[in-house]
Amino acid sequence: MGEGGAPWLLLPLSGLFFLVSGLRRLAYRRGLLQVTRLPVPVIVVGNISVGGTGKTPLTLWLVEMLQATGYRPGIVSRGYGGRQRGPLVVTPASDPAEVGDEPLMLARRAQVPVYIGRRRPAAARALLRAHPDTDVIVTDDGLQHYALGRDLEIAVVDGVRRFGNGRLLPAGPLRESPRRLDTVDAVVVNGGTTDWLRVASPVYPMRLTPVRLRRLCDPEDVRGLDWLRGRRLDAVAGIGHPERFFELLRELGAVVTPHPFPDHHGFRPQDLPAGPVVMTEKDAVKCAAFARADDWVLEVDAVVDPALQTRILNRLPPPRHGRQTT
Repeated sequence: MGEGGAPWLLLPLSGLFFLVSGLRRLAYRRGLLQVTRLPVPVIVVGNISVGGTGKTPLTLWLVEMLQATGYRPGIVSRGYGGRQRGPLVVTPASDPAEVGDEPLMLARRAQVPVYIGRRRPAAARALLRAHPDTDVIVTDDGLQHYALGRDLEIAVVDGVRRFGNGRLLPAGPLRESPRRLDTVDAVVVNGGTTDWLRVASPVYPMRLTPVRLRRLCDPEDVRGLDWLRGRRLDAVAGIGHPERFFELLRELGAVVTPHPFPDHHGFRPQDLPAGPVVMTEKDAVKCAAFARADDWVLEVDAVVDPALQTRILNRLPPPRHGRQTT
């Protein structure tokens, strides 16, 4: 559903969605539905809207920050877009059609245990059985999955698209009311400014910063960002907000012909133009099997307000295996 006016016939369905989701959350809070508590802290990264907001880059930043401060984190994800229901371990060699693109990207970049499962508690327990030294669990896209108890909630908001038309599904893009942001431990705004957001929770800015290009068929072949300046290329993106990726390439000086695809698109060789082609890391895990010489991946890192690190570490117990530093 677009961000403009929704058909009025969908508005009653949005009201029903609001009622059902609210009652479900209340049932978990009152103990009518079971909440699984783990023996280690759980940090949930999620959002209140559909489409890409930057959850996965923030999850990667969070895991790397935890590792740098002495923790041994593991990642749990639903595995959206994959065929497996789980619980299942994700390795760098996993098939993205089986486990999903985002968990595979995290397994390759973060190099920590990654498990997927439609039932988050079962996936988390499987991770802890296989890796008992894990002392903190990070869940990617788990804000509305209340069956897994959590110690910290971080909600990511797209600072450009914001809340779209402000309506709940299916008349708009929202999974929950913006009031839900008053109850989380931190709100991270990806791109744009933060002064428009009025919530009770602390708000932290984040931006995605490009760092390098990597040849898809030869990961050892790395190019600096100057390689893009003045170059004519095709850009493909099967993410929640493809235009963000295309605009980033333009800002780096490329002359871009955009090729947007649906989020979690299952790429085939015929989907890729002749080239040179630049794609996102999330799409690259699905194109690696048929990569050509002129297919490139733009790698990006999340740059986050350092105050968020302080807030997170202050809320966690000390790491089991090392000394916490800030």
